[in-house]
Amino acid sequence: MEHELELLTRRAFLRTSLLGAALSWTIPVFLERTFMTLNAQAADSSTQTLTGKDHPILVVLQLAGGNDGLNTLVPFGDDLYFEARPTLAIPKDQILSLDGFVGLNPSLAPLKNLYDAGNLAIIQGVGYPNPNRSHFRSTEIWQTASDARQNLNKGWIGRYFDSCCAGADPTVGVVLGEQLPEAFNAANPTGVAIGRPSNLGFDQETDPDEARLFAELNGFEPTSMSGDSVGNLSGPSKSGMSALEYLQRTALDAQVSTKTIRQILKGTKSEATYPKSQLGNSLSLISRLIAGGLPTRVYYASQGGYDTHAGQINTHKRLLNELATSLSAFCNDLKAKGVFDRVLVMTFSEFGRRVHENANGGTDHGTAAPMFVCGGGVKPGLYGKQPPLDRLDAGDLFYSVDFRSVYATILSAWMKAPAAEVLGRDFPKLNLV
Repeated sequence: MEHELELLTRRAFLRTSLLGAALSWTIPVFLERTFMTLNAQAADSSTQTLTGKDHPILVVLQLAGGNDGLNTLVPFGDDLYFEARPTLAIPKDQILSLDGFVGLNPSLAPLKNLYDAGNLAIIQGVGYPNPNRSHFRSTEIWQTASDARQNLNKGWIGRYFDSCCAGADPTVGVVLGEQLPEAFNAANPTGVAIGRPSNLGFDQETDPDEARLFAELNGFEPTSMSGDSVGNLSGPSKSGMSALEYLQRTALDAQVSTKTIRQILKGTKSEATYPKSQLGNSLSLISRLIAGGLPTRVYYASQGGYDTHAGQINTHKRLLNELATSLSAFCNDLKAKGVFDRVLVMTFSEFGRRVHENANGGTDHGTAAPMFVCGGGVKPGLYGKQPPLDRLDAGDLFYSVDFRSVYATILSAWMKAPAAEVLGRDFPKLNLV
């Protein structure tokens, strides 16, 4: 057993010869310290004991770049919308009305079907006080659930892990991407990131047929990264282990997680037709991992391209259609697998766009925008208030719902977590789950 663990651990670091050599003689100490730490964490834990196999599951979907909220949830009942966007405004007769005043972009028709079926909630005008229009800073604010003038080094999901998931399997958090987002930063790091098929042990050099098949099924390039198992793991540990011992422990976690994930993906399949896109691939994989019983509470995926400063019409139409068809396929897949009622999906973007279109047929960085929450346990409808277009903040929308109210609602009502402890204080909650 010790020899097998040594091989697994060394394999993840052989490309870095110095580190590989440094690891080889310390593994027995690492194993002893690791299992002592894990046992201590489990013994001291007074938090939830449910795993992802029987615990409600949250899927966080980031719309990276700043989604144009006004052309997503369109206030077609306000003539000022059409005046502000002479070329970008969605024609009134194409908008999918929800209440006679606001409606969905026609590219979101599959989401309108989810709304009508009672599986979609839409929160209008989501933002925060003193909004920041920098991609990096505003993303950081959303990822850490901080105030605009506050800097936190722990993510809101990471704080949830710290509060409720001590001693949990590393796959309690799974990211479809090359690295963990800042939202996963925690005092006791956990979570794994899946980047490409070779990261799951589908290695083109040793398993060319499996790697090719996996890539074809999931839309990945079957490139070889021999020796890799998981795209990334979170940063420095606060568990008392040294940096080297931490690297060794996370390497072992990665290998064990890789084996489990690989077995699940080989034994499950999609029950719906997903679009051939990165987002479609990510949600298809997530549905298979859920159905396969991976003990994950939080999945995280992203869709980029929303920074539409120029030529927005076609780009935004494509992105929204990809979002809607992917989410619709995901929900249908989960329903077919019998697990839809255990899953909640939340979308967010770091900010919306300005009300008036620019001279390049696009929109610039703005503030408030809508969020979508869908799943079997959602109370459908419109929440919050659509920001008025006749009262702007230097050309931008005023927010009506603090994004942390959405987090607090999901943490307390869905994840059964102490929201005030995770977020640092109380926020008003919505009745959407």
